[in-house]
Amino acid sequence: MNNVEKMTDIVAKFVAYTAKKLPDDVIAKLEELGAKEDSPMAKVIYETMFRNQELAVKLDRPSCQDTGVLQFWVKCGTKFPLIDDLEALLKEAVVKATFEAPLRHNSVETFDEYNTGKNVGKGTPTVFWDIVPHSDKCEIYTYMAGGGCTLPGQAMVLMPGEGYEGVTKFVLDRMTSYGLNACPPLLVGVGVATSVETAALLSKKALMRPIGSHNPNERAAKMEKLLEDGINAIGIGPQGMGGKYSVLGVNIENTARHPSAIGVAVNVGCWSHRRGHIIFDKDLNYEITSHSGVIL
Repeated sequence: MNNVEKMTDIVAKFVAYTAKKLPDDVIAKLEELGAKEDSPMAKVIYETMFRNQELAVKLDRPSCQDTGVLQFWVKCGTKFPLIDDLEALLKEAVVKATFEAPLRHNSVETFDEYNTGKNVGKGTPTVFWDIVPHSDKCEIYTYMAGGGCTLPGQAMVLMPGEGYEGVTKFVLDRMTSYGLNACPPLLVGVGVATSVETAALLSKKALMRPIGSHNPNERAAKMEKLLEDGINAIGIGPQGMGGKYSVLGVNIENTARHPSAIGVAVNVGCWSHRRGHIIFDKDLNYEITSHSGVIL
């Protein structure tokens, strides 16, 4: 087996694994929220979530029938030996995982309207790149973007006079409709930037951050907490059935912006937030930070 085949096999196994087992931080937060809810309905929903996780592992099947569109956030060093092969390798890994996991077939060719049956197609899986000069490592975040949670994300550009109050209103308004249907409790990613595309990209990138992490800007971090409290106060609750807690957390990512515009976007991950984080060195030794005790 050459190195391309070796890395393809590792990534395919990791993708398949993340379909069945949630990251450590997601499980810990679900346990915390489940313990704090006191309504009978909320308690039953959380018990069902944990039972779902037990059965997914026991039966070796994905924990949600919608295994989403595969998206990869790649933070790759310019000296990583497989950088030239990486995008094709990731696509092949998705095909392998589709049949080995198995994953539901979720790649439909637009306009031609046929399902490829392999979870790959024109532009799928999505690969977002960050290039790291002089590094020989490669970090990969894997993410299953579901049809009810992340894929319906929303973005717009506000007039500057709307300010941060406008950002808050945008997020809270979306939570009462979009958020309600996205299988709460949610990890809410918010992008604040200079245009719709930069804000949208950041709102998705925010979902890769660990639960409980904070924006390094203290004002942005304060806004994360205020939004979390505000969304919880709406009372959406687990699965939209009412409760004291509606979010796993709120993560804000931002850039500088043009003086005359504020781009804002919101993306959410559902309670079954299937992301993974794996780091390869130049010899393809790997470290998994999102899930403890995993050997692929």
